[in-house]
Amino acid sequence: MGTETVYLDYNATTPCDPRVVEKMLPYFSEIYGNPANGLHHQGRMAARAIDDAREKVALLIGAREKEIVFTSGATESDNLAILGVARLNRNGSRKRLVTSSIEHKAVLLACKKLQEEGFDVVFLPVDLEGRVLIDAAREVIDENTLLVSIHGANNEIGTIQPIAQLAELAHQMGAFFHCDAAQAVGKIPVNVDEWDVDLLSMSAHKLYGPKGIGALFVRGGSNAIPMEPIWYGGGQENGLRSGTSNVPGIVGFGEACDICKNEVREELPRLQNLRNTLERELKSSFPALIINGEEAVRIPNTSSLTFPDIDADALILNTPGIMIGTGSACTSGAVEPSHVLTAIGLSRNYASATIRISMGRYTSSENAMEAVAKLIIATNTLLNNC
Repeated sequence: MGTETVYLDYNATTPCDPRVVEKMLPYFSEIYGNPANGLHHQGRMAARAIDDAREKVALLIGAREKEIVFTSGATESDNLAILGVARLNRNGSRKRLVTSSIEHKAVLLACKKLQEEGFDVVFLPVDLEGRVLIDAAREVIDENTLLVSIHGANNEIGTIQPIAQLAELAHQMGAFFHCDAAQAVGKIPVNVDEWDVDLLSMSAHKLYGPKGIGALFVRGGSNAIPMEPIWYGGGQENGLRSGTSNVPGIVGFGEACDICKNEVREELPRLQNLRNTLERELKSSFPALIINGEEAVRIPNTSSLTFPDIDADALILNTPGIMIGTGSACTSGAVEPSHVLTAIGLSRNYASATIRISMGRYTSSENAMEAVAKLIIATNTLLNNC
């Protein structure tokens, strides 16, 4: 990454690692067979490539090959886990679903859809750092609960949730536990046995792999947890996710996971040091700065920063060449504050004064300091023009 443009929006998506691209290339034009056809060499080569990638994805999270179901990404994985488990059990006695108020929309909207279908959905509150309140979870996870879905790490403020503790509460009541780990896998070590999750969602493009490919971990294998497919077709992925396999994408996903497995523990402290330095420098120049989730355990690359009295959009427009995100989203033509930021107690005005900086594998210390310098100039400019 050069000095003309600095990309600091890694939580939105990551650039595809060149090593991943190199691994994928033969599967576009040289090994192009349909893996469902084992009667010829092309099909068998493609099938072997998928098996190899499945093993690499499984190894990254401490799973077994048979427990990995390939999907188009974490959104599909979330929907498959939540809708799949709930709809197959629609006539059962367990009608409660428990999630948090700061989940990704893929989880929130899937749960709200099931609410319309007659399920009792409980949205857990969080504290000011974005941590799910354990006491609140203990009160609502009961013998009527079918599924609990809590994300591993929040995409906006970076807070890491106490997944093992929440999963234990769910299992004590006989409920399944699902985790959207799209923002955790590849940034911190994740082990499905240590977290004791039944279902876990992943997305390749969050960890330097290609877009359009992800996976759902299903403990015990695709038939071990009763789920209803959300679409139907040729019966791929043991009937749980039909559709011709995206071989290049799967190969790239596997390679990205293999790289993360070997590099994540070294990358974690580097990014944490970069983030801490960036926050410290900004706070020194702008004492009113609020660092959201500062007291929580966070993924190492993420900073959610509120600049009181400064509009986030104006701040970004005054930092040319620095690519970052804001705390607002355009929904149905209207700009609404982030549901995550309001859930942790920020006012609408403060949410609109919040930016997100998320660094990654190709962020250098020079990149971070360039961002700091431009943000300091921009804040001073905007405050002097008030």
